[in-house]
Amino acid sequence: MSQQEAQQEEGPAVAAADWVDGRLGLYAMAKANLRKLFPDHWSFMLGEICLYSFIIIILTGIYLTLFFQPSMGEVVYHGSYTPLDGIRMSEAYKSTLDISFDVRGGLLIRQIHHWAAIVFVAGMTVHMMRVFFTGAFRKPREINWLFGFTLLVLGLFDGLLGYSLPDDLLSGTGIRFVEGAVLATPIVGTYIAMFLFGGQFPGNDIIPRFFTIHVLLIPGVMVALLTAHLILVFYHKHTQFAGPGRTEKNVIGAPLFPVYVAKAGGFFFLVFGVISVVAAVATVNPIWAYGPYRPDQVSTDAQPDWYLGMAEGLIRIMPGWEIRGWGHTLEMGILVPLTLFPLVLVAIAVYPFLESWITRDRREHHILDRPRNAPVRTAVGVAWIAEYLLLLAAGGNDLFALRFGISVNAITWACRIGFFVVPVAAFTVTKRWCLGLQRIDREKVLHGRETGTIKRLPHGEFVEVHEPLPAERLHVLTAHEQYRPVELPPAVDPNGVRRKVHAAERLRALLSRGWYGEAAQIPKATPQEANGHGTGEAAQQHEAVQQQAPAALGEQASPAHRVLP
Repeated sequence: MSQQEAQQEEGPAVAAADWVDGRLGLYAMAKANLRKLFPDHWSFMLGEICLYSFIIIILTGIYLTLFFQPSMGEVVYHGSYTPLDGIRMSEAYKSTLDISFDVRGGLLIRQIHHWAAIVFVAGMTVHMMRVFFTGAFRKPREINWLFGFTLLVLGLFDGLLGYSLPDDLLSGTGIRFVEGAVLATPIVGTYIAMFLFGGQFPGNDIIPRFFTIHVLLIPGVMVALLTAHLILVFYHKHTQFAGPGRTEKNVIGAPLFPVYVAKAGGFFFLVFGVISVVAAVATVNPIWAYGPYRPDQVSTDAQPDWYLGMAEGLIRIMPGWEIRGWGHTLEMGILVPLTLFPLVLVAIAVYPFLESWITRDRREHHILDRPRNAPVRTAVGVAWIAEYLLLLAAGGNDLFALRFGISVNAITWACRIGFFVVPVAAFTVTKRWCLGLQRIDREKVLHGRETGTIKRLPHGEFVEVHEPLPAERLHVLTAHEQYRPVELPPAVDPNGVRRKVHAAERLRALLSRGWYGEAAQIPKATPQEANGHGTGEAAQQHEAVQQQAPAALGEQASPAHRVLP
């Protein structure tokens, strides 16, 4: 039988598939990649929530774009919402009212779109927290950390532009705040305002400009970054927590197809369903309750979305200091917060490179840390979260004052003091907590697990019976590495010549002692020290790692890499 006759018997679908595969090589590609293993730990679902909520944002945004009019032209409203009948408003505000009350399903789609944006930013925040606390940002994933960070920042600003589009009184008040903050920036403030608003505020070009940036520019960049992020995740493979059989190169989990694909599909519909239910029962951004924007009015309870609460809180607790000279006024009450906010973002972005510089670690890491085994890193993350929550509360100081009958000045001063005290207290408590958990783990390895069984010895002493830990649990408690701090060379070499130590090396040694010194970690117990309980696979694997580590590191090994005895 000829090849042409065989293709005719197989049918046109198979023939078309063979034709495409012969030119693109899809079968070989799928065979090589669809069986990749993915760990099934629940924390990896946080990234999926971000992806699925972003897809929901795109789908609902396309639907809303069909009915929204991004125009500042004035019209008189005569729609279904009678309380605003006969009121002059912009076409943007009128079209948003029409979507909410006259377009079939329009209000639900608006609510889903807004709630999906909130879930996206929340999911990105929690996902990056998981990456930070477990050390998943280490080599070779530093670029992916930057991609994720950029996606989060773009999501923040796209959310700001999104809830500004309806041109209601609440969003207009927010834009007025942004304009004042931008104009307070020295030298370039007026140019940035001209670029954003196309002229003075309020103006006719604001909503069209925001619309173009919101639906075209930022989403396009985010789609490109998200695609690159997923490609790198697929290329580097997932990280995984320590356990028997799990090594830096051996991933334990379910194959991408059909197991992971089926789970991912079901989880997408679950996320979509939850967001839809929340959107149906919990109203967000009811623009009809605020009315159209007017420069001479300010809406009550005007607050930004929660993810911009830190910037709001910084400005509210900053004293209104001014520096005047040479015919100019420098508004420190706005300039200092606007400088501090991006510096915090930059610190978050460069942290993986800072930790790599401190440890001099050039190896690839695919096994995640338990947060307790990196006390200083965990304490830094908790201190940042505590600071953020404090500033979020400071951004709503007027609401707290009204609800609880407290002086707004008292709340402001409490937040000012807490700005310096709260992160230090959170850092100290978290670090001590992690060290305490490390001591507990060490005791479990050395003495086994408490059983609650009390026995009396022949000489009358009562003791509690401990039983050996399972090999899997023993491996988890002893698999992590502990860095030794970098030590500076002696000030004088053997020939009596004074060594010159650069300031960068002194700073590295200082930070290394703070991150990995004796006060920053408890020496871990090895399986060999477990009173005979560390035998078996876990002890053999640990011994093999200990023997192979120096040879694998070679010349690039430094005191920062070596495991404590």
